[in-house]
Amino acid sequence: MSHTLEQRRRGPGSRKSGPHTALDADAVRAAYRRWAGVYDVAFGGVSAVARRRAVAEANRLPGREVLEMGVGTGLALPRYLPEKRITGIDLSAEMLDRARQRVARLGLDNVEALLEMDAEATSFPDASFDIAVAMFVASVVPHPRRLLAEMRRLVRPGGHLVLVNHFAAERGPRWWIEWAMAPASRSLGWHPDFAADSLFGPEDRARMQARPVPPFGIFTLVHLPN
Repeated sequence: MSHTLEQRRRGPGSRKSGPHTALDADAVRAAYRRWAGVYDVAFGGVSAVARRRAVAEANRLPGREVLEMGVGTGLALPRYLPEKRITGIDLSAEMLDRARQRVARLGLDNVEALLEMDAEATSFPDASFDIAVAMFVASVVPHPRRLLAEMRRLVRPGGHLVLVNHFAAERGPRWWIEWAMAPASRSLGWHPDFAADSLFGPEDRARMQARPVPPFGIFTLVHLPN
C-alpha cells in the first residue's frame, strides 16, 4: 500500500482537512460552475494518466453496469469498453452539459444516462451496479465517508469500487504547499490537504489495493472489493 494511505500519527506535522476547509454542495456547484469552461485544459492534462488507469481498472473487472460518480465533463467516457454500460452523475449542471456534448459528438452509445445527482445521496436502488468509479471526487464532496458508503450501497455484493484521488503528503515540500492552499478549498472546489483517513477506515485499508500513479505519485489508484 502507498505510504500516503497509511494512517498518520497525531501530533506535530500531521493534519486532517479541518473545519476551515469545509465544503458544502452549494460551494461545490459554484466552484465547478466557474471551472466548467476551462476544466479540460486546466486539469485534464495533469489527471490524464490517473484517469486512464482508473478506467482501465474498471474495464478489466467483471460486470457490465458501471456508475461513474462525479463524471464532470466526461473526459473518461470515451475510454470505457463498448460492452460496459455507463451511467454518470455529477452535482454540476454545467459540467454535465459538456459531458453530454462529448457523448453526442463522439457517438458514445454505451453511455446510458448522465444525471444531475448528489454522489453522497443518490436516488438509485440498492445493488444497481457492478462497478462504481469515483475519480477525483472524494476530496470534493462534503462528507467523504458518506460517498464511500453510497458506493458500497449501489454496488452489488461481489462487485467493485474503483477510486483515484489526490491524498495529502505526510511531510516535505508538498506538505507545506497543500497546507498553504487549504484555506482556498471553497474557491478551488476541492481539498488540497485531503487526508486518506478522511475516506478510508482501518478495515478498508486492510482490504484495498492502492498504488501511486503519475505525475510524481500525487494521485493514488484504489481498488476495493465490495
